[in-house]
Amino acid sequence: MQVGTLLPWMIFGAFTVGVWALISLFSKEESRTMERLDELRDPSLRGKGKGKNGKSLLERAAPALSKALQPKSELESNALQVRLATAGFNKPNAPQMYLALKMILMGVGFVLGTGGGMITYGATQNGFLTIAVVAGIFFYLPDIVVGVAASSRKQKIFMSMPDCLDLLVVCVEAGLGLDAGMRRITEELNDTAPELCCELSLANMQLQMGRVRRDVLHDLGVRTGCDDMKALVATLIQSERFGSSIARALRVQSESMRTKRKQMAEEKAQKTAVQMLFPMILFIFPGIFVVLVGPAAIKMGNM
Repeated sequence: MQVGTLLPWMIFGAFTVGVWALISLFSKEESRTMERLDELRDPSLRGKGKGKNGKSLLERAAPALSKALQPKSELESNALQVRLATAGFNKPNAPQMYLALKMILMGVGFVLGTGGGMITYGATQNGFLTIAVVAGIFFYLPDIVVGVAASSRKQKIFMSMPDCLDLLVVCVEAGLGLDAGMRRITEELNDTAPELCCELSLANMQLQMGRVRRDVLHDLGVRTGCDDMKALVATLIQSERFGSSIARALRVQSESMRTKRKQMAEEKAQKTAVQMLFPMILFIFPGIFVVLVGPAAIKMGNM
């Protein structure tokens, strides 16, 4: 057997062994279950090594894997944190986990591309191109997932904001403060608007920790990424700064958002007639044409 025939299999086996060795390297530590059993046998072991207890394999490997993709400046780091927060990933280690996941997926794509490209095309230009394409697709796959999740989350927040504002107006007019009204919203709308309630809960926690309300509201608008939320928090900040009525500002904002949502529904309804035209031409008209013209065509063919 020639060496050229065995070369793709040798490369694929080498990369597979390398990935397996990398996984084994990061998973040498005992599981949390074994650690707890050791602590029960020897109570003196309790409290030792808490930095790694409860951490998954990816969390332990994230610092090393994400080192090559770390942002070069603070501006890039903040932009990455905002992009992940818009998609709902607000944990402090979310950027590190995200970059580590990109590296892992790129390695997986490299292995799969090597196996498929080398076996199909061999050590040729098409084989190396297949490796690069597959590795690139897997590398940018987290970006696509984060983008889709962020778009869906912003849409859900926008659709649930009018109801949230109506309840907040009722709470403020009933004598509750803005902080208490936000807490009431998280209790009442947690099942119907979990995304918005999650953001409001985080804002309430920051207020309880002593942060300035203006900064908390500003971070809320940036974190959600929704333009209407940014307009709302800007209105609340201005109302607090100039001492105007918060209830009136909230009512005006709620009516504006309901009008916008109504206009979006009307726009979709107007597009429906045009969108239905293509399915009718492709699927309905051919059937009608066969039913109406078919008998006449058969009679003409028999003449």
